[in-house]
Amino acid sequence: MFGSGIALDSAAFVPECAARVSSQSATSPADYTLRIGASPVEIAPKRILSTITYNGQFPGPLLRFKEGQPVTVEVHNDTETAEQLHWHGQFVSPDVDGAAEEGTPFIPARGMRRIVFTPRPSGFRFYHTHNRAGAHLHAGQYSGQVGPVYIEPKHEPGSYEREVFLVLKEFESSFSQGGDMAMDFLSPASEVEALKDSGESSMKASLAKGMPHGYEVGYRYFTINGRMLGHGEPIRVKLGERVLFHVLNGSATEIRSLTLPGHTFKVIALDGNPVPTPAEVPVLWLGTAERISAIVEMKHPGVWVLGDLADDDRNHGMGIVVEYAGRVGKPQWITPKPFRWSYLRFGKSEAAAEPDEVIDMIFAKRNATDRGFNEWTVNDVAFSMDKTPPMVHLRQGLRYRLRMRNASDDIHPIHIGRAEGCCDGRRISRSRSRVHCG
Repeated sequence: MFGSGIALDSAAFVPECAARVSSQSATSPADYTLRIGASPVEIAPKRILSTITYNGQFPGPLLRFKEGQPVTVEVHNDTETAEQLHWHGQFVSPDVDGAAEEGTPFIPARGMRRIVFTPRPSGFRFYHTHNRAGAHLHAGQYSGQVGPVYIEPKHEPGSYEREVFLVLKEFESSFSQGGDMAMDFLSPASEVEALKDSGESSMKASLAKGMPHGYEVGYRYFTINGRMLGHGEPIRVKLGERVLFHVLNGSATEIRSLTLPGHTFKVIALDGNPVPTPAEVPVLWLGTAERISAIVEMKHPGVWVLGDLADDDRNHGMGIVVEYAGRVGKPQWITPKPFRWSYLRFGKSEAAAEPDEVIDMIFAKRNATDRGFNEWTVNDVAFSMDKTPPMVHLRQGLRYRLRMRNASDDIHPIHIGRAEGCCDGRRISRSRSRVHCG
């Protein structure tokens, strides 16, 4: 939660991929208006939460842009705290990006920013707050400030009948100490003993000094599109229909899974980017902020639960009902057979081109060292917006390979912001890697 990150010398990134703020007149009408403010969210009958949302709803409104067509967005901040609205996965300039780390101006409390940019690349993106929550479990990504974006490509293959957007999100967070994250769903299953020994030695040394386990975050309520399982409208489908699901994990901390009994997902895009090899899988796994676009052919009539594999999370709301036309009855759940998730199945079979340079990174955890919170390091350096200089200097036009190793006891999602390229690996779990691009 604290200290994780690495600074890159951004001068290396291709300037053409950044959309600039337009000088369009402020009197012309905006294409979209977003208002940031506190509002009630009914996740189930008589269960009404108060959280910060966009336009008084959760998730925020779906924004559909056309690739290459400029849009104007007005963002009003109706709260008492300066805010950032981040356009996750888009190639936009730092002035628009919505990240203080990049130098984006804040949206002042009770103020407004009007921005104009050209959406790209096409695909499933999203927008969210970029304020750092720290120990405030109602701020930042713990709030309801999440909304989907779909940038329509200039040429759409159209291999489906309709789209369904799903935003997975937990609410009512609290702290605990300790707790293990499941890691046995990743492939390969082996661990690098040297990394495991390093992480375990560090933890043992910390506990031997009398340090408690660092704080972890847990949640009370689990929702899809802002409703707990059984308390929202079902997804109504027809036999033979091909439905393109766009799934976003809007969680602040959690890795999520999703399965639909009797059906498979044909994954066609990850993080909004088309995969080289579309493949069918029985279960989706999504890290924090990850998106998957997958087609499901409806060929198993019934009333089903589309839900998380974790029984406790699903029973506390992480699911939604899928109902075939003409079918009624209690929604059914069937636990699927064990399945290991691997990004390699969506890649190319040939070896990746050799890089001009390899950048080694080791991720580690300092247990409870930041006022009881875990501090995360990259190559033994904890990130600080105030004093961390660029650790890696890149040169435009060269090909780099990031070789990431995880010495901690947690799966570690990695987000490469505002960088264009391809990802060879993804999750990091000691020997296993996970990189979230965009």
